[in-house]
Amino acid sequence: MSNLLKAMGFWMWGLIAIGLSLSLVSVSYRMLSVYRSHDLSASSQSSEAGSKAEVAAPPALFSDNTHEPVISRAIAKEISAAQKSMQAGQWSEALRDLEAAGQNAPLSAYDTKTIEDFRGTSYVRLNNLRAAQRAYEAALATGAYKEEELVKIFRLLFQVAATNQQPAKAIEYGEKANDLGALKSNDLVIMSQIYYQEKDCKNSGVWGDRAIAAFKKEREAPKEVLYQLKLQCASDANDAAAMIAVLSDLVRLTNKASYWNNLIRLERQDERDDRNLLMIYRVMYDTNSMQADTDYIEMAQLLGDAALPGEATMVLEKAMNSGIVKDDHKERTNRLLNAMQMRADAEKKGLPALDAEASRNPAGQLDVKLGEVYFGTGDYQGASTAITRGLGKGQITQLDEAYVYLARDWMAQRNPTDAKKILAQLRALPNISPRVLRLWNLYADTIPEARSASL
Repeated sequence: MSNLLKAMGFWMWGLIAIGLSLSLVSVSYRMLSVYRSHDLSASSQSSEAGSKAEVAAPPALFSDNTHEPVISRAIAKEISAAQKSMQAGQWSEALRDLEAAGQNAPLSAYDTKTIEDFRGTSYVRLNNLRAAQRAYEAALATGAYKEEELVKIFRLLFQVAATNQQPAKAIEYGEKANDLGALKSNDLVIMSQIYYQEKDCKNSGVWGDRAIAAFKKEREAPKEVLYQLKLQCASDANDAAAMIAVLSDLVRLTNKASYWNNLIRLERQDERDDRNLLMIYRVMYDTNSMQADTDYIEMAQLLGDAALPGEATMVLEKAMNSGIVKDDHKERTNRLLNAMQMRADAEKKGLPALDAEASRNPAGQLDVKLGEVYFGTGDYQGASTAITRGLGKGQITQLDEAYVYLARDWMAQRNPTDAKKILAQLRALPNISPRVLRLWNLYADTIPEARSASL
């Protein structure tokens, strides 16, 4: 299993996730720094009012619940100067004013909180996030933040600590912020990533699920990295079932060929029935997720064994035209292509006779076979007509193949609505392979309401 996972490239996703983590933290924190600048305007007005009030009153912190605390008269001048500097964008000057304010004594808890909070804002604007973190932590230590302010300060400290790559502190502040309902969907992503980087897959998954739920509640698509983290953790644990589940989620989210390829390779590795294997290859082919020439070759051989040389020819020609066939496989591929082409030519000549025989037959099996042959010639209209006629007659031995081919015909004719409807009928079949059903159901989930198929 581990060799298969390495071959799929899952080991690289840990590095990808780390890179995405840093970028997400930075984006989220830039948004928060803008918020802090807006918050400054409001706090500036309230602090100025407090300073004026203290001119006629003793410089003390109000202790009852009917008044707001105010800064001491001793630092009113320096705080006022700092606010003006901050509003003018003169952050270094503001820090000098705040340093001067800190030299005055005695300072109340609210005085210290105000000085350190303004320092934190200034350091953020100067992109000195380590100093900003120290300032905000000093402000928090005063105990002077009101409850509604704690909601903001814990989220801010969480993001600053994450940006400063201090995972333990980021987790601590993130937990507190989340308890207060302060974390947003992107913050939850960061928590998941931090736990992943700390090699704690269990908690990474818990926070990842919270983030996914938050995005869905906001009617937004979850971040791809959340599923990548889950996938990496499942890979590290050699948990194939979990990997299949996460890859399915990634396919639904992105419909990327690389995820399809990895999912199908996992699903097919224990498949021993050739008919089911061919059904799996059809999904891989129709999702344009075949990335190895050996996949095309094996699919063509299976199609030949199933008496479908026309479709086998189509598969091999696509492989040759795409340039995917390796030099040491070209001779073998050409021989196989020539053999299939000869059989396909002979089969095509017999189409009128097969069509007439199928039309006379009261059972629908020959009609389905006729539709499969038409499919291999590229006559999708003829194929859908024949298979629909056969389904109407009944007595079809392999209904799953009939439904799949009819859906593929509809996709080729740019009729995704009917393709989805016919694939939905696979669920009612009692003897269909569970993995074949999973893959075709997933394929149906990824079909948009209007799309052209490339077969």
